[in-house]
Amino acid sequence: MPLRMLRFLDLALLALALPIFIAAGLPLLGWAGAAGGWLVQRGVQALIEKRARASDDPRTVAGLLTGSMIARGWIVAGSIFVVGLSEREAGLSAAILAITLFTFYFTGQLIGRPFEAERK
Repeated sequence: MPLRMLRFLDLALLALALPIFIAAGLPLLGWAGAAGGWLVQRGVQALIEKRARASDDPRTVAGLLTGSMIARGWIVAGSIFVVGLSEREAGLSAAILAITLFTFYFTGQLIGRPFEAERK
């Protein structure tokens, strides 16, 4: 169970980041932009992975997952860009938060994925 929770470490960090942003006086627009982009890309990931698991064709699975990775990167980058255009400091804080979220997400995936049972 604890290893399975590593898949959601990034979401816990996102929730923890809000009080840190408030206490440090960082622009809340930066948190909102990074949080919005991150949650949208995680939703896209869940939908595409569900569709990929339902497919029996390896080319379809590879295409879906590859396209999903590219689209999710653009979603997060776009949200940071939009926030940065409106307020420079908010864009910087959004970028740093997004990089931190990705680092925790990727680390959780690397540690937890080998120990997961076959998901269906």
